[in-house]
Amino acid sequence: MVLAGLALHNSAQAQGAVYKCVDDQGRVEFTDSARKGCKALDLPGYAPPAPPRASAPIPAVRPMSPQQAASAAATPASFPRVDGAQQRARDDDRREILNDELRIEQKKLLELRRDFNNGEPERQGNERNYAKYQERVASMRDEIGRTERNIEALQREISNIR
Repeated sequence: MVLAGLALHNSAQAQGAVYKCVDDQGRVEFTDSARKGCKALDLPGYAPPAPPRASAPIPAVRPMSPQQAASAAATPASFPRVDGAQQRARDDDRREILNDELRIEQKKLLELRRDFNNGEPERQGNERNYAKYQERVASMRDEIGRTERNIEALQREISNIR
């Protein structure tokens, strides 16, 4: 039984790309051949087969000088640019959004700490079992930690804006 599953798994990976085709009536078909109206699917865990290797030798790679590396990493001249005023406006909008999120997270942290009551929150009526109470206290502690990390991340993002 296990061998049959492995055989099916290996044969599925040996196939080419998978395409999803939708015809005029809206019927969906999955196939391994590309046709008009078909779209290649990106399937998690699916590794398409490697392309056939060329018989020509692979040329040796020479190391680049720092100047060559800088010019290779430079933005091409045809790349769209944003003027300084527009970029400042975008940065200001981003800063405002992040500051709003920061205020929300800080308010949430104050409420969580108030409810947490230094590790001794008020017991609720459905917590007759002490383990249930301890579970809620632990989840509150975790939520406080997550909120503190969110605040730190937002503050880092705000400080990185030019």
